[in-house]
Amino acid sequence: MVLALKEIEEVLETLWEEAGKARSRAYVPYSGFAVGAALYTASGQIFTGCNVENGSYGLTQCAERVALGVLTSQGGDQAVALAVQGPPGRSCSPCGACRQVLLEHNPKLRVWFWWEGRRVERSIPELLPEAFLLED
Repeated sequence: MVLALKEIEEVLETLWEEAGKARSRAYVPYSGFAVGAALYTASGQIFTGCNVENGSYGLTQCAERVALGVLTSQGGDQAVALAVQGPPGRSCSPCGACRQVLLEHNPKLRVWFWWEGRRVERSIPELLPEAFLLED
């Protein structure tokens, strides 16, 4: 299911606030770069996640994938929108790994994040052109 942009924009401020709350719970003792993510589903549910760092860095969990894991473990339906908040005033978009995972979940997902001093919206295909997908 794909919601109209107007429907998503009606809940965007709530989604943005929830991403900020999640960011406040991030575990970032190494980088100090706290990130929060909030996914909005077709049925109107919101699932959040924050980044959780690890001293080996490679085992760090990104906020976007944590939120998707929470959505999945709680039986949520398809995410249609995502808000990502990094440290205030800092540009912060999903990393390449998150983009790939989110694309597989919903290639029509809309993503809002802070970039160069303003909040922007992009689709997953815009963020990950020529993406890898297994074909049936």
